[in-house]
Amino acid sequence: MDVLEANNFNAVIFQVRPSGDALYKSNYEPWSYFLTGETGKSPYPYYDPLEFWVEEAHKRGLELHVWLNPYRAHHSSGGAVNSESMVKKAADHVVRLKNGMYWFDPADTRTQNHVSNVVKDIVKRYDIDGVHFDDYFYPYASYNGGADFPDHTTWAKYQNNGGKLSRADWRRENVNTIIERIYREIKAEKPFVKFGISPFGIWKPGYPAGITGSSQYDELYADAKLWLNKGWVDYFSPQLYWPIASKGQPFPKLLEWWKSENTHNRHLWPGLNTVEVKATDRTSEILNQVKVSNEILDQHPGVIHWSIAGLTKNPFMLHSLKNGPYKEKALVPKMDWIKTARLNRPKMLVTNQPSEVVVNWKENDSNVSQWILHSRYNDHWETQFLDAKTNYKALPKQKNGAHLNAVALKAVDRVGNESDYIAERIK
Repeated sequence: MDVLEANNFNAVIFQVRPSGDALYKSNYEPWSYFLTGETGKSPYPYYDPLEFWVEEAHKRGLELHVWLNPYRAHHSSGGAVNSESMVKKAADHVVRLKNGMYWFDPADTRTQNHVSNVVKDIVKRYDIDGVHFDDYFYPYASYNGGADFPDHTTWAKYQNNGGKLSRADWRRENVNTIIERIYREIKAEKPFVKFGISPFGIWKPGYPAGITGSSQYDELYADAKLWLNKGWVDYFSPQLYWPIASKGQPFPKLLEWWKSENTHNRHLWPGLNTVEVKATDRTSEILNQVKVSNEILDQHPGVIHWSIAGLTKNPFMLHSLKNGPYKEKALVPKMDWIKTARLNRPKMLVTNQPSEVVVNWKENDSNVSQWILHSRYNDHWETQFLDAKTNYKALPKQKNGAHLNAVALKAVDRVGNESDYIAERIK
């Protein structure tokens, strides 16, 4: 988080539920093997990673979104299945795939209720800014050795109850139902918490013309275009993990197509394969993808980098972003469709002292998520993003030979709305 703050990032997506487990104190699922080496074993000395990440992210002016896999129940690299695992606790609606993974059956109402409870529990108890689903819905066919997903029991039940949809449409409807449900339940609990999805970057081959590759619509039973068309998200981040010049999956062409499907004008922030995009010069490719995204998404641009390893293990990438497109700090673009009360202009007191100017402020508004403090030295403005709990700042009167002559302050709420500025000249 220090690295992200220093390089002008404004949000972090933290994986809290790799596979029917939890990197937080869950009321519904066991502690994750990936945290302690044993499913169900709490950390010792005890701490709650999500609680820590929320607090530390907000200190640094970063939004904290939680990343969940909705249906994966156990990963083949997740250690032994034990009595604490959801594989055992939900045995009658979890299936085993041929690659050793276990999957919740998306058609089972117990799965749907469980996913709903997990999400609502996190939203209710933690001060998060967003909930994020990735591209795993029904599993990739390769996970089951090419065989069909083993949902014979729920499919037979659906048919016996008079269901008329084809098996593929029925599966897609199961996923559609949970996506809409999660979006509406998040908004009912905390309207400011954002819901985002990063689906596989191709809806279907041929959309747009010339696109080749896997079909999430037909293989994952994920009708991601529908979710965007219906506005069941606050931001949408298709995984456009291919180079700009890719023949079958050109980055700009895919992004333009997704933009054309964004009928509710939600935020469309493509996912970039910062770790391993197939390019001779990975840094130049990612920088160019950020540039192309800014040009295509001219009103509310943004991208999501997958993953942090692409930044921490490539210092040149970080340096190039910081000195290029991320040179200045930026707010997460505001979300006009989420209605909040208007923020009041803060009250500010400026105290002139011999070598510094102390700025104090207050605004008793629980909707404030951060403060933006501008200070002008000669003709140059500097900007600081400060967390909601901060209420003063001491500024040196002189910096690099320049004199502090003005300060300005405004508040920002959880969805990016800004208050009016309050400003004062300094003699």
